[in-house]
Amino acid sequence: MKKRITKALVEELEPKPRPYEVHDDEMTGLLVRVQPTGKKSYYFTYRNSQNLRRRIRLGTVDNMTPANARSVAQQRYSDIMKGIDVQSEKVKQRKEAEATKNRRLGAFIDELYEPWILTHHKYGKGTMSLIRSRFACFMNTPLEEITVRRVEAWRKDRLGDGIKPTTVNRQVASLRGLLTKAVEWEVISEHPLQKLKALKTGTTPLVRYLSPGEETRLYRVLSDRDTALKEERQRGNEWRKQRNYPLLPDLTPHAYGDRMTPMIILSLKTGLRRGELFALTWHDVDMNNRVLTVRAENAKSSRTRHIPLNNTAYTALKAWHEQCDKSNALVFPSHNGTKLTNVKKSWASILKQAEIPNFRWHDMRHDFSSKLVMNGVPLNTVRELCGHADMNTTLRYAHLAPEHRADAVATLG
Repeated sequence: MKKRITKALVEELEPKPRPYEVHDDEMTGLLVRVQPTGKKSYYFTYRNSQNLRRRIRLGTVDNMTPANARSVAQQRYSDIMKGIDVQSEKVKQRKEAEATKNRRLGAFIDELYEPWILTHHKYGKGTMSLIRSRFACFMNTPLEEITVRRVEAWRKDRLGDGIKPTTVNRQVASLRGLLTKAVEWEVISEHPLQKLKALKTGTTPLVRYLSPGEETRLYRVLSDRDTALKEERQRGNEWRKQRNYPLLPDLTPHAYGDRMTPMIILSLKTGLRRGELFALTWHDVDMNNRVLTVRAENAKSSRTRHIPLNNTAYTALKAWHEQCDKSNALVFPSHNGTKLTNVKKSWASILKQAEIPNFRWHDMRHDFSSKLVMNGVPLNTVRELCGHADMNTTLRYAHLAPEHRADAVATLG
C-alpha cells in the first residue's frame, strides 16, 4: 500500500491479525509498519552498494512525527548517495558499543577474568574479593581508562584513610595482574598502568613478635580458658542430666577445652600459615618421627615442605589427638566437621585478656621466624622451614641477629 504518510493517516491505521506496512508515495524508502499489537514504527528501506535490501528503524509514532521521520529518512538517503551504508555503520557502532561495554572492568571480570583466575590460581577467590571491594569505583570504567593518574588519586585516598603503603602496593598489584591479562588476551592494546611506580616502603619491614612477658600472659590465658571451658561443660552436663537430656563429651580428662590452644601452640612452634593450619590433616602429621608436612596444594608457594615438631608442638598435638574426633581427617575441623574459615572472635578475645595489642594471627608466623633467627638459626634454614619463595622475604628478620654482623666484621682483624 502506498499513501502519503501524514499524522491523520497514521492515526487511522488499525492493527490487523498480521503486520502490514504503508509506504510513503513521495519519499522513496519511507514506510510505517503496524504490528498486531497496535504498535506503529517508522522505517527507511534502501539497497546498498551490493544491491542488498536493508532497512533502518527510525522510531515509533509515539516519539516521532511523520515530518520528523521524513526528515531523518531524507538524511539517510543523502548518506546512501554518498556511498555510506548506514545500516552497516549502525551495526558497526552497535558492535563497538558492545565491545566498549565488555572492556569495562566489571564486565571484563564477569565474562573473562574471574572464571580464569578461579580455575588457575589457588587464591583466586581472595584476589577477586579484593579487586571487587577495593576497586568498586572503577567497575564501570573501561580498562584503558584506568590510568596512572586515576590510580594515583585512588592511592592518595587510601593512604589518607591510614592504609599502609605496603598494603596499597599489594592491592594495586592485583589490579595490575588483571590488566596484564587483558593485554595478553588483546582486550586492550597496551597496559594503562605500565608507567605507574610502586609506593616507597621501608626496605626492612618491622616484624611483630611476642615479648617474653606477652608470651607468658598468652599461655596463662590459654590455660585459664581451657579450665573455664571444662568447668562450663561439666555444669552443662549436670543441667542436662537433671532433665534426662543426652550428655556432651566430658572434657575433664582431656588437656584442652577446645581447639584454640593446640592451634595457637602449633602456629607459634611451626610457623604455619593460617590456611596451611586449617587444611592440615592427620595424614600430614608423622607422630613417630615428629615431622609435620605441608603439602604443595595447601602451601602458598605450591611447594611441599617438612617441619620438625619440637617437644612443645609434639606434646600439644599428641594431647589434641587423644581428645579429638578421630573420624575427621582434619586436625582442626570446624564445629560442623568442615574446614575452618576463621577464628577471629576467639582469637580477639584471647588477645584482649592477655593484653597483647597489635598482634595478628599471621604474626605468630613472624614470632616463629624471629625467634629462630635470634637463637642463631641460619637464615636459609629459616627460609626452608617457613616456605618462603625467595631469600628477600627471610631477610626481613636478619636485623634480629646483629651478632652475626659483628662476627663478620671481627674477621677483618
